[in-house]
Amino acid sequence: MDRVRTELSFSHLLELSRVHEPVARAFYEMETLKNRWSVRELRRQRDSMLFERVGLSGDRGAVLALAAADRLAETPASVIRDPYVLEFLGLEGRAVIAEADLEAALLSHLESFLLELGRSFCFVGRQYRITVAGRHHFIDLLFFHRGLKCLVAVDLKIGSFRHEDAGQMNFYLNWLRENEALADENAPIGIVLCADKDAEEVHYATGGLDRQVFVSRYLVALPSEEQLRQWLAEEREVLAHCDGQ
Repeated sequence: MDRVRTELSFSHLLELSRVHEPVARAFYEMETLKNRWSVRELRRQRDSMLFERVGLSGDRGAVLALAAADRLAETPASVIRDPYVLEFLGLEGRAVIAEADLEAALLSHLESFLLELGRSFCFVGRQYRITVAGRHHFIDLLFFHRGLKCLVAVDLKIGSFRHEDAGQMNFYLNWLRENEALADENAPIGIVLCADKDAEEVHYATGGLDRQVFVSRYLVALPSEEQLRQWLAEEREVLAHCDGQ
C-alpha cells in the first residue's frame, strides 16, 4: 500500500513491523491511516488486540481484499467490538463499582472512550430521557455514528448479560427510531455493554428482534491473547450449534 510508505512516519512503520501476521498487519495499516493514529495509539490498539476483537480474523480473504482497496467496510457488525478494553479508566483491582461510577468514569475519559469505540462516533448525551405512557426511562449513553448514519444507544451493565437486557434495549431503539431519528438516517442500533455474557443466551435473546442489538463485554485491563482466542472459539462453537438446530 503506497500510502503506508508516504504518509506514515518511521516510528509508525517500526511499530507495524512488529505485527508478524500479514492479515493483521494490513488491518492495522488501514486503521492507522483512516484514524490518523499516533504511534502511541497504534501501540495501544495493537496491545489490546483490536484485530481479534473486531472479529475480522475469521475471514482472511475479506480482510486482504479490503486492505488492497484501502478501505474497511463499515457495517454494524464490523463497527461493534467485543470486548471493549477500558484500561484507561484505572478501575483494575476495584472489587465493587456501580453503573453510575462506570458511566462517570467513561465520560471523564471521553476522548479515550471514543478512540476505543472506533472512528466516526459522536457523543450525543448521557442519561438520555425518553417518556412512554407517562413514565420516564433513561438511556445511559447515546452516540451518533457518521459512517453508519444512525444513532447508537449504549446501556451499561455491571454484572452479566441477562435476556431481559435485550428487550429493554429493543424498547429504547424502537422509541428512538420513531421519535428521534431523522428521515434520512438508518435505524438506530444498540450496545449492551456488560461485564460478562453467555453466547447461547445472547443468541436467543437477540434473535428475531426488530432492531439490531449487540452485546459486548468490557474489560478494565488488557486481555491476554489466550483469553481472547478462547472467547472467540467458545462463541463460534455455541453460535454454530444454535444456527444448526
